[in-house]
Amino acid sequence: MNDGTQKMTTRTLDRAWHVGVLEDDAQLREGIIIPGLRYFGFQVTGASSAADLYRHMLTRRFDMVVLDIGLPDESGLNVVRHLREISTLGIVMLTGNTGMDDHVTALTRGADAFLNKPVNIEVLAATLHSVARRLAGAPGVGGSSPPSAGLGRWRLDTDDWCLVTPAGHALPLTAPERCILRVLMAVRGEPVSREKLISALTSDIYEFDPHRLEMMVHRLRRKAQDAAGQPLPLLTSRGQGYLFASES
Repeated sequence: MNDGTQKMTTRTLDRAWHVGVLEDDAQLREGIIIPGLRYFGFQVTGASSAADLYRHMLTRRFDMVVLDIGLPDESGLNVVRHLREISTLGIVMLTGNTGMDDHVTALTRGADAFLNKPVNIEVLAATLHSVARRLAGAPGVGGSSPPSAGLGRWRLDTDDWCLVTPAGHALPLTAPERCILRVLMAVRGEPVSREKLISALTSDIYEFDPHRLEMMVHRLRRKAQDAAGQPLPLLTSRGQGYLFASES
């Protein structure tokens, strides 16, 4: 995640959903979840205890919270109930317990989703984007494209951090993927040179290996194919670059 990602995230970020991550395992929180979610476009603040999260909430506004059930000072299930009583935050629970009781209790108390550990960061990002789309019309929550916009075609959603398939399935995008698609989809049907795409990805085009762009496009195509069961209309324009085919 350090191949120019920080630079590209800064260049592409317009508005990030702000997520609080309440996890007492510092290595998991700081080493995996927080950098992973930032790579998928979220603004993230970590907290090691319920009291720590509550202190953060006094000075900043969260759109969503990811929280573990097992905490040192308060049960995560009680935190869910408290947050739901005072806010419309999106809430995603994490637990290492595979039993059903905690799942049912968390959802009953107001959690939006429940994931087992070890959590896959891409799955967590997709879950948060799904919650974000449901929250888009709620007062005090950040904006997004209307859920019905562009149905039946490939489109970008949740401030362009998700690629939505024609069937309506959302794929979370990394910062480089988002950058590539924003440039290409802004001029659907028109070729964009490799040089222009590279300049959008980095401020130092001479240090950027063009083969990295080919690898990014390949991974993006495969990711979309696996999710949608149909090819992404991101085509190679011989001698010119790439284009995102018009779906008119």
